[in-house]
Amino acid sequence: MAGPHPPAPRGATGTHDAAAILFSGGTTGMPKGILLSNRNFIAEGMQAAAWGGMAEGHSILAVLPIFHGFGLGVCVNAAFMAGGKSILVPMFSAEIVAKLLRTKRPNLLVGVPTLYDALTRDPSLARADLSCLRATFSGADTLPRPVKERFEKLVAERGGRVKLLEGYGLTEAVTAIMATPLSEYREGSIGIPFPDMLAKICRVGSEQELPPGEEGEICVAGPAVMLGYLDDPEATREALRLHADGRTWLHTGDLGRMDADGFFYFTVRLKRMIKSSGFNVYPAQVEAVLYQHPLVAEACVAGVPDPAQVERVQAFVVLKDPAQANADTERAMIEHCRAQLIKWSCPRTIEFCAELPKTRVGKIDYRLLVQEHVAKLNGKEKN
Repeated sequence: MAGPHPPAPRGATGTHDAAAILFSGGTTGMPKGILLSNRNFIAEGMQAAAWGGMAEGHSILAVLPIFHGFGLGVCVNAAFMAGGKSILVPMFSAEIVAKLLRTKRPNLLVGVPTLYDALTRDPSLARADLSCLRATFSGADTLPRPVKERFEKLVAERGGRVKLLEGYGLTEAVTAIMATPLSEYREGSIGIPFPDMLAKICRVGSEQELPPGEEGEICVAGPAVMLGYLDDPEATREALRLHADGRTWLHTGDLGRMDADGFFYFTVRLKRMIKSSGFNVYPAQVEAVLYQHPLVAEACVAGVPDPAQVERVQAFVVLKDPAQANADTERAMIEHCRAQLIKWSCPRTIEFCAELPKTRVGKIDYRLLVQEHVAKLNGKEKN
């Protein structure tokens, strides 16, 4: 690397040319190639660096893989644009991340909720100095309140003062396009849009903007919004729509609301919302209640097919003590949910698991859990 190199000719590329194709579930639920331009990455990098206060000499731990918008757009591109350093993590593992936190002492840490949950249980961090952290963000999935509290407690005990803040984004806009400000926290909020990004709530299936407080589809516009889906003009037209204001808005497929001060709140991905006996059930709401139970280590809630209800609420739980996995514990947890939720939101049954499957990004793979659950039921019926 220290040797001489011939001059490399400048590539004939433009600002609006495609720079990367990242694959994601997309707003349609099926894996699609998302075309992102040079402009998209430049805008996202500048926005994320400004929001997180990244500057020359700062370092960020690149926990998320760089085939993912979060990992590539924030952990690598934004850091480099700010003159900072990206510390690459060879594998998604709490042990590896904990070691790098101790030895490399990064200033910023971004990741998914399961990462922060795993870090709170890593014994090596109990004696680590975490005063190096100046900002931590969680994204890509709903952050359970107990996970946030445990991580902040761990950091405080180890000399740090940061709060674990939430953000929101999707690969169709590279990655994060809004987050909680470092200076202000609001319970349950995913924050406000990044500089140069716009967001609003529209009535589902329309372009009608809703007033503050009403729930609808989160729509975003700005320089980070994708060029479109690879070789899929129909899906592109469905996601990218020209509104009356003359702007092209990305319809995210996510439900949420905005308060009177412009802070946004995520409810659920439309594709994940459970429709049980005609009632809308939000998995994150049920998961939050399950996490309050003292025996629960991890929880995932999803809709499974049901002949009477079309879908029924099914919970998948990892216990802190596997020996407690029995019918009495299941009944106790269902009663715990019934004490805080309406009847239709409560899980009918709870399946205890040794572990919950994760995607390569580290999110709980609820689709795989449903597939495996249905396969087990079908196997029982055949027997």
